[in-house]
Formats: sequence, C-alpha cells, structure tokens
Amino acid sequence: MSLSTTVGPSLHPHAARLLILHHSRTGGTAAMAEAACEAAASESETRLLKAEEAGPDDLLAAQGYIFAAPENLGSLSGPMKDLFDRCYYPLLDCIQGRAFALMVCAGTDGQGAIRQMRRIATGWRLREVAEPVLVLTGAQTPGVILAPKRLSDAQLAPCRDLGAAMAAGLALGIF
Repeated sequence: MSLSTTVGPSLHPHAARLLILHHSRTGGTAAMAEAACEAAASESETRLLKAEEAGPDDLLAAQGYIFAAPENLGSLSGPMKDLFDRCYYPLLDCIQGRAFALMVCAGTDGQGAIRQMRRIATGWRLREVAEPVLVLTGAQTPGVILAPKRLSDAQLAPCRDLGAAMAAGLALGIF
C-alpha cells in the first residue's frame, strides 16, 4: 500500500471518513499506520497520509483521526509536530468534538510523544476514543535506533485492532 492512499467503501454523503496521519523515519510507525489502515478499510473510507503531505483541508474532510508518530529524544518527531504547527490555528474551532486515537513507536518509553499529541488534541477539543497504541522496539544504540524497523505480527495486532475499531465507531455513528 502506498503511503498516501485512500481505501475502503465508496463514500456517500453520510459515510464516515478516517484519516490516518503518520511520520516514520525507520519504517516502524509506517508499518503501524499501514496495519491500521488495512484493518479500517473494510468499515469506511480510510485515508493514509504522510504528515509532511497533509494540510488543514485533509483534516477538515475527515470525521476522525489516528495520529501515528515515532518518539524522538523523548518527544514527538519533528515532521509530525510540523503538521500540528501548520494546521493548529487554521483548524481551531473547526474540528472540535471529532474522534481521535494515537499510535507511537518508541525505543523504550513513548510517553513524551503521547503527552505532546494529547495536549495538541486537547487544544483542538478533539475527543480521545481509545487508549494509545504504544509499540516499543527496545532500540538504545545509534545503530539500532537508525536501523530499519520490522515489527512483528504481535506488535502490529493492536494497530489493526485500533484501525478497525475507529472505522467501525465512525461508520456506526458512535463517534
């Protein structure tokens, strides 16, 4: 699946749309986002988009979001933070109440990125509808941190579950 893809049933005027926005340097977060997208696609139109390619119009067109990012140096990755910086004020008071969930790929912690994304979502007055999915890779040395990540099926299963649950919740009007 390409990293900027729309999949799922055709939209009609009342169909739900899930937007999965992600940033990934080493492939771990991209694999998480792709797993969520594949699982969500059977329930509703789902769009997978790199953070650096997204803008306010993309977020306005969706009814719910999954934000997926790696944690770098204890906080949110730069390109994901840039997405929030570019979109925050244009969307303030425009997307309040919409559903969101988080996914983070980190070496050993991930809590800094989760806290940062939650604060931004709180400012937008989004509604968190699921606990964050946190995948820890155990990466601690420069070589391992920078190496391409290959996540196991067990690590990707919660991502699939989140994608399916978000899409179903949107399609059923639960959120």
